[in-house]
Amino acid sequence: MKQTESTNPELIQLIKQLKKESREKDVPIWRDVAEQLSQPRSRRAAVNLSSINRNTQRADTIVVPGKILGTGSLTHPITVAAFSISETAKAKLDAIQAKYVTISELVTENPKGSNIKIIR
Repeated sequence: MKQTESTNPELIQLIKQLKKESREKDVPIWRDVAEQLSQPRSRRAAVNLSSINRNTQRADTIVVPGKILGTGSLTHPITVAAFSISETAKAKLDAIQAKYVTISELVTENPKGSNIKIIR
């Protein structure tokens, strides 16, 4: 079976950026996120807000190497980075004043990847 690669230029650029940051700063978390994003879309993470709520505490910073879905609710403000997010999830994050950033923005803000959780 022929293996296909992503044709999404935004995703390709993000994966290159994550691998470069990982290599230059010796930060394995960005390499792990890049590998997760390199998988076919059907194998990437799709995480509900209820799952994020169960696995985080107030003021945590998390990365979802895939999409955040709006099922469930979030009861505490956190910082969330993901490749994509549903409109419902974004509205619920705004309602509790949680911060949503892109993975690229998170890499710029925290190049060492300290105190970041990956949720799959």
